[in-house]
Amino acid sequence: MEDQDVRRALDRHWAASDAGDLEAEHAIYREDAVLDYPQSGERIHGRRGIQSSRAAQPSQKRFTVRRIVGAGDLWVTELVLTYDGRPSYTVSVMEFLDGQVARETQYFGDPFEPGASRAQWVELTR
Repeated sequence: MEDQDVRRALDRHWAASDAGDLEAEHAIYREDAVLDYPQSGERIHGRRGIQSSRAAQPSQKRFTVRRIVGAGDLWVTELVLTYDGRPSYTVSVMEFLDGQVARETQYFGDPFEPGASRAQWVELTR
């Protein structure tokens, strides 16, 4: 799969995620895909398991992609995943095999207040 094809697949994936289209959102995954959440220690096996776990999530979710970078079989998306209006800064690392995601690892970071000790060097972006 060419890089531009992967990029288009990722654009479709994140747009479907934001729209709540579970079928289109999970079309990017292999049947035997694995999803890891290192912060909670959870691992989910299989496309249907991943999709079912997300369908069971009761929060209202919105996805805002900040940037996507990658090449070949490794792609990283930085996004803001908002749960019920509360933002979580998220990094999704996707490893592709035969044109579909074989493994995804997602990292989450909550917003925090700027540190006063570095204020003279900082440009606030939010």
